[in-house]
Amino acid sequence: MAAAVRDTVDSLLDKLHLSSNDTAAPPREPTKEELDTLRTKFNEANQGHVFSFYDSLSSSEKGVLYDQLSSIDPHQINDIVKKTLNRPTDVKDSQATTLEPLPESATASILDSNKEAIEEWNNHGLELIAENKVAVVLMAGGQGTRLGSSAPKGCYNIGLPSQKSLFQIQAERIIRLQQLAQKRHGKDQAVIPWYIMTSGPTRAPTEKFFADHKYFGLDKKDVTIFEQGVLPCISNEGKILLESKSKVAVAPDGNGGLYKALITSSVIGDMRTRGIQHIHAYCVDNCLVRVADPVFIGFAASKDIDIATKVVRKRNAAESVGLIVSKNGKPDVVEYSEIDKATAEAKDPKQPDVLKFRAGNIVNHYYSYRFLESIPKWAHQLPFHVARKKIPCVDTESGQSVKPEKPNGIKLEQFVFDVFPQLELRRFACMEVKREDEFSPLKNAKGTGEDDPDTSRADLLQQGRRFIEAAGATVVSESDNNAGVEVSPLISYAGEGLESLRGRTIKAPAVIEKEED
Repeated sequence: MAAAVRDTVDSLLDKLHLSSNDTAAPPREPTKEELDTLRTKFNEANQGHVFSFYDSLSSSEKGVLYDQLSSIDPHQINDIVKKTLNRPTDVKDSQATTLEPLPESATASILDSNKEAIEEWNNHGLELIAENKVAVVLMAGGQGTRLGSSAPKGCYNIGLPSQKSLFQIQAERIIRLQQLAQKRHGKDQAVIPWYIMTSGPTRAPTEKFFADHKYFGLDKKDVTIFEQGVLPCISNEGKILLESKSKVAVAPDGNGGLYKALITSSVIGDMRTRGIQHIHAYCVDNCLVRVADPVFIGFAASKDIDIATKVVRKRNAAESVGLIVSKNGKPDVVEYSEIDKATAEAKDPKQPDVLKFRAGNIVNHYYSYRFLESIPKWAHQLPFHVARKKIPCVDTESGQSVKPEKPNGIKLEQFVFDVFPQLELRRFACMEVKREDEFSPLKNAKGTGEDDPDTSRADLLQQGRRFIEAAGATVVSESDNNAGVEVSPLISYAGEGLESLRGRTIKAPAVIEKEED
């Protein structure tokens, strides 16, 4: 079964542009017959310019270029570009779009749900974790470029007193959650396998970072680092761009590339072997993420759905955030720019003090294993999106390197939520969570004042302070009444386990690393 699924996806990737073989020996120079066949294929697709410098290359460079071009179907790329750049907007605009919030039967809110329901979901989630049926997929392909770092974003230190990286914070949450599940259900060992999707530039640094830090206390065999695919970069004229005379310019295929990568990397096969049934997927840049959240897992599993998503309540009508909605009767994400002012400002008839459309997307999802196993059946149906970029390249006429001052081409990408409309509403659900407890993205450089290292650190420290005060301790500070406390995930996943602090006074800023601190 596993081989059949992999063969199906390999065939799909060959049709698109990709190869799932990342362990091949260094490519050899092709024979004349092999070269002529490939050159004819590209000439027929009007993409023959990629061979402009072939004759001047060394034997090894010829092998590299031939190998790369062999994994690209130029006709398929032409079709993708044509469909993506020439979508019939007049037809789209003529079709009435009906937007509605998801039906109440498909939603829940931590803000409004009673404690009994939340505890029931939590218990069910911990039970599934104890039975080794839960896995985590982390989307960590980005570099910290905006943060002034070329390292993978997960390596970034937001300035906590402990100096922990995002990777370490999340790893320690997994460790704590495994312990909670073991203790609650009397198991000798609960394992939450962690699958980390990187990109070409971040894979090796991520692997080294984990090895250097001894996987942050996790078992190496339970951490899988894999790589998303790439797509050729295209000029504004629809031509495949060359990064150098011997290499095609490529870019990661977006977070929607997750689906194909799960198959080609054998992650799905490993999940099958382990008996995984429930998967939590999220982005690395959220320091507050509740990894493998048992409440979320229990909620989704109890509904027997295929996809669920966490959302935060939109701050106001003008906040620029994508929304989870029912669009023409299907679950979907609409961007802020896609809705008019009246729709954005509409109030909920049942709760007039809140917005009708308020479910802000935070890219925090649940998947059933049965759905992810079906990826080969629908991956080819997902749309591509265009990002116009300044792409360094080689001028195929002059041979000179070009560093454009304005966008000279496009990068094609897919979004992880593009799959939502594939589902019927009954197979989809949404859980609203507290923003201050679960969402603090790291997007901007230090000092920006919004979604930057300072706001991430402050949000995490304030959460720790709330944990401490809820446990019955008092937090004081001589200089800053808003000073927070860093509570190690190793002693508390979501505020539990801090009973020993009751009645104590904690002077902030502080770090609580052990129960006796």
